[in-house]
Amino acid sequence: MRYKLFGRSGLRVSELALGTMTFGPEWGWGADKETSQALFDLYADAGGNFIDTANRYTEGTAEKYVGEFVASDREHFVVASKYTLKMRDGDPNFGGNQRKNMMQSLQASLKRLNTDYLDILWLHAWDFTTPVEEVLRGLDDLVRQGTVLYVGISDTPAWVVSQANAIADLRGWSRFVGLQIRYSLADRSAERDLLPMARALDIAVTPWSVLGAGVLTGKYNADPQASGRAARWGAAERDLAIAAEVRAVADEIGCSAPQVAIAWVLNQQKPHAAPIIPILGATKPHQLADNLGALDVTLSAEHLARLEAVSAIDLGFPHEFLTSGGVKDLVFGGTYDQIDNHRQIY
Repeated sequence: MRYKLFGRSGLRVSELALGTMTFGPEWGWGADKETSQALFDLYADAGGNFIDTANRYTEGTAEKYVGEFVASDREHFVVASKYTLKMRDGDPNFGGNQRKNMMQSLQASLKRLNTDYLDILWLHAWDFTTPVEEVLRGLDDLVRQGTVLYVGISDTPAWVVSQANAIADLRGWSRFVGLQIRYSLADRSAERDLLPMARALDIAVTPWSVLGAGVLTGKYNADPQASGRAARWGAAERDLAIAAEVRAVADEIGCSAPQVAIAWVLNQQKPHAAPIIPILGATKPHQLADNLGALDVTLSAEHLARLEAVSAIDLGFPHEFLTSGGVKDLVFGGTYDQIDNHRQIY
């Protein structure tokens, strides 16, 4: 396991993060405590130090498990949790981005984790209600208090994140150094704005659902009832075609389909770009062990081209307009190919 700088910060995190949404049986499909401990130990023994959890995961059980698992060497681990999602029904202030929920959610998380501080606090989802200045000032207060060391933002439009970091830089408040998004071969929509923004602003990216909710493992392709089951889980015919190509590449390399899917995400980092740190989630140790094996997988230029072709998306306006030959000629006067542009994204 190697380590990466967490965006525009000096924090060192392992190149794969351990997701803990599967820690706890409360939602009917997660791992019990013994299995969760085995998952944690497997990840830690591989050199991983970056643990991702949230106040809402398995009704708080995930945080309790994580707190127990890191207790013997708390300072070694980078523990990240989240606030925003509800912890009580019927009460409008027990969810959302506002300062009241931020503060009470953090205090509850610290108790469950049995720790005095979080290495990273993520805003879990933008609520389109709370002023961005209220969010930023509240998070900055927590950093100044020492109960939070760094702040990140998850599941939020690029324009909101850009606005927030511009305000934070202007006012000397703590900026978002991490961005959590859904990203995989099955869903590349983040390439339109979120990933270019992260590269431009030096924000670390921690993608979730890197296996496309299981579609990229090929399990739906192997099932005779695949089309019906896949449709219920939101997997379209296109997703099954992507999964088939992932499997074909895996067979040629001699590895598993999940390893190819994760290796592709890792490969999306470009020179001078903010790091991409996939979040791994599993309910069984053998699944996690297989996922960790993605670090040993090398995808050739041909393999990358095939995966790119089968999963390509339309970037839409203004991206495709601005990169068209006619517009480039109008902007650069026929000299575009003569300019060495280290900031080039597309």
